[in-house]
Amino acid sequence: MNQQSCIRCYVSGAVQGVFYRASAQNEAKKYGITGWAKNLPDGRVEIIACGSKEHLKLFFAWLKQGPKNARVLDVTYESIPLAKHDDFTVL
Repeated sequence: MNQQSCIRCYVSGAVQGVFYRASAQNEAKKYGITGWAKNLPDGRVEIIACGSKEHLKLFFAWLKQGPKNARVLDVTYESIPLAKHDDFTVL
């Protein structure tokens, strides 16, 4: 069985106003990842993502690229305690 885990990511660059969060939501749903994405006042996007380690790796690789209009400069992540989310939502 695939071990479940959660990560918190911070995405910086031109990632607000380019459908980054909505695209991340679509990508997360492809992999069965739950959590949320929200814009931060400093221009970054914060993402909580929970799912199998394998799917989180694929999702994180996508976060580093983002949708076509985004310009991702950096993505950091940290492991966080496992949390229960029903879906992946845009906040």
